[in-house]
Amino acid sequence: MRGGQSLAEALESYLAEWSERTGIAVETWALPATDVPSRVFSSVMATMREALDNVEQHSRARTVSIAVTVGKSGLRMTVSDNGQGFPATEAGRGIARMRAAFAEVGGTLSVNSVLGEGTTITGVVPTQRH
Repeated sequence: MRGGQSLAEALESYLAEWSERTGIAVETWALPATDVPSRVFSSVMATMREALDNVEQHSRARTVSIAVTVGKSGLRMTVSDNGQGFPATEAGRGIARMRAAFAEVGGTLSVNSVLGEGTTITGVVPTQRH
């Protein structure tokens, strides 16, 4: 818990505030029922902020769909927009920062963008085996 907030609560309030500010609708498909270690919490929040900044600045999307789940195999985060997409060769610093944030906690991040259809970012952090 950070400041008494679980990851689901932190995401919920951030998404509501972002949607209100940008006018872009957010469809929340799933939020985690259980909490995560604080390093993973920080990584997910930083990546979510970066992903939504990209949506706001570049995508011209009207809707963003969000799913963050935590299960036996770990955490999975998906951010998908219905914007204009971009060529893979134009992946910028924001995507590099998102990949780095997930790499710091042993995760991976992939970006799939289709011109004219939108972009989907998927991040996975496997459960740490001790």
